[in-house]
Amino acid sequence: MSGSSPRQLKKIQKHLMELKNTSELMIDLAYSALIFDSKDIAEEVQRLEEYVDGLHTKFEMSILSAQPPVKEADEFLSLIRLSLATEKIADAAAQIAGTVLRGIEPHPILAVVVNEAEETIAMVNVSEKSVLAKRALKELDLPGNIGMRVIAIRRRRKWVYSPRAKTIILPNDVLIVRGYAESKPKLEGLAAGRIREL
Repeated sequence: MSGSSPRQLKKIQKHLMELKNTSELMIDLAYSALIFDSKDIAEEVQRLEEYVDGLHTKFEMSILSAQPPVKEADEFLSLIRLSLATEKIADAAAQIAGTVLRGIEPHPILAVVVNEAEETIAMVNVSEKSVLAKRALKELDLPGNIGMRVIAIRRRRKWVYSPRAKTIILPNDVLIVRGYAESKPKLEGLAAGRIREL
């Protein structure tokens, strides 16, 4: 991709990374909506699907504005195909979430699968008295301490997707986490303030 400027390539890279991260998050959130029968999370997945559509358009525009030379066409075509694949993942997540919004009762086998799975997705509210509140994810090291990773944070009406190590958890945040099913009760206790030590 030597024919494109570093700035154009950086823009393409940024959009593609955001497409990838958002579509991955949507799958986790869609399963969360299904597991918890949460219309709130399902609606967020639907909103994200619209966001991905817009992001995909921006990505395609950034490819076009790069004006790749003919000799690099194959490389850029592979990027476009990859972006289309991420959009399909997003569409699939929206379909999963759609079953919740339509009020379709999940099959009992889903509960069995969730209960027997080593990994689970959980949603917890962080109280004012929680030891998690006002601390950075890096400091808490939830994956190392309890085997659970924060994949998203709902903060009032906004979402923090794929939070970074320096992201600080605030009181009243809603955490979407993924990790060992056996760690879920401890995380719930930490978030509620019933447990004071990690």
